[in-house]
Amino acid sequence: MTQSILQSYNQTPRKVRLVTDLVKGKKIPAALTILQFLPKRAAEPIEKLIRSAAANAKEKGKDPNEMTVQSITVENAGILKKYMPRAFGRASLIRRRKSRVKVTLV
Repeated sequence: MTQSILQSYNQTPRKVRLVTDLVKGKKIPAALTILQFLPKRAAEPIEKLIRSAAANAKEKGKDPNEMTVQSITVENAGILKKYMPRAFGRASLIRRRKSRVKVTLV
């Protein structure tokens, strides 16, 4: 069992979950080919994360081509708050949500 974590990715967890749900339970080569041709912004960081977990498994002496993505979870990693000036001297809040992604390979 090998893990990798993407700590603070600047995209909402809801949008990242759309990508991660496609690769859950797949073998690593199949998951990487799905992510390679997926036209979503989160596909590239998730692909790098799975490659990192596969490299960790290879260092431990396991064959990454035989491993599967057991679980991949997306959590909220906080919110960046900033303000935008509006009419009549008011300010409106802008909330940029971040994601934390954890991958476990078996």
